[in-house]
Amino acid sequence: MREYSIGRAARLLGVSADTVRRWADAGRLPTRRDEAGKRRIAGDDLAAFAVALAAEAPQGPGEPDEPRTSTRNAFPGIVTAVRLGDVAAQVEIQAGPHRLVSLVTREAVEELGLAVGMEAVARVKATSVHVDRT
Repeated sequence: MREYSIGRAARLLGVSADTVRRWADAGRLPTRRDEAGKRRIAGDDLAAFAVALAAEAPQGPGEPDEPRTSTRNAFPGIVTAVRLGDVAAQVEIQAGPHRLVSLVTREAVEELGLAVGMEAVARVKATSVHVDRT
């Protein structure tokens, strides 16, 4: 299972590293210490936390000082679900407060090695979403 540093988790969640540390200290986000004493977050724990955090977020425009943007149609996030069929697959990505769902081939999921807890980028063009493994 992939693990994330506090800093990388912060970037994926769209918050500061200090915020992630506070959540960990408060017991909201499970962490473990590696051999060097640094905190690490399991990918599946981060995925579950991202989904819960998005559910808590108010819907609507961002803070007044945040620019309104299309995010250039790239949504970096974490894979929160993969449902495999015989030919097709459904991949869900939580990118900050955005939940993206893409239908792709099973072959593409297997070639990319997509699994819950992994980083991925959803790229949106018209009604099509492409997933890049990072």
